[in-house]
Amino acid sequence: MKVAIFDFDGTLYTKETFKLLMEQLKNHPKYKQYYGKFYRSILPLYIRYKLKILPESVMKERSMRLYLQALDSLSMTELHEYFKGMHNVMLPDFNEQVVNRLAEHKKDGYHVLLVSGAYTPFLKAVTSHLTFDKIIGTDIPSNGDELAMDQPFLHIQGTRKNEQIEHVLQGETVNWDNSFAYGDSISDLPVLEKVGYPVAVRPDEKLTAVAKKRKWEIL
Repeated sequence: MKVAIFDFDGTLYTKETFKLLMEQLKNHPKYKQYYGKFYRSILPLYIRYKLKILPESVMKERSMRLYLQALDSLSMTELHEYFKGMHNVMLPDFNEQVVNRLAEHKKDGYHVLLVSGAYTPFLKAVTSHLTFDKIIGTDIPSNGDELAMDQPFLHIQGTRKNEQIEHVLQGETVNWDNSFAYGDSISDLPVLEKVGYPVAVRPDEKLTAVAKKRKWEIL
């Protein structure tokens, strides 16, 4: 089996989804009432991050949790519909080059994975026009149709991405040397280093330096 692994933010999708999620909540006709609660909870966190008191990975994980806590009165069904409402807004900002690569890999028989720190139901909703063999994201804790924010919350980022990839491919014989991975950030390095054909997509400064030094393909 050969795999093709795609990151979402900055790679398949050209923008940052958390900023979009904030705008969606702020302007939503039904749920904008919850924006104030969310903003007040995230502001101290963001200040600590900007003052370099809080690591970026911790800031991201706590922000994801606080966003859900602001919407904890919604059912999972309502939350899924909320995410679906973002699909058409996001559609123009998908990276056409990367979407074409995805289609090529599917045609060539690769096992195609989407791996991102974004919420899993969000990823499923906004990539409904694309086909993946598996979507790996940050699962939303729930009991039936209710959010359960008292349960463990595991944000998928950094080395956790590799852990989840290995988990879903457990028992499969993977030809890693002939597999592809696409990412835009230095935080994607653990996944990019896992395959024979890493591709840096509009990479940040640190990943650009690594990609050029190692002669990786850059889109």
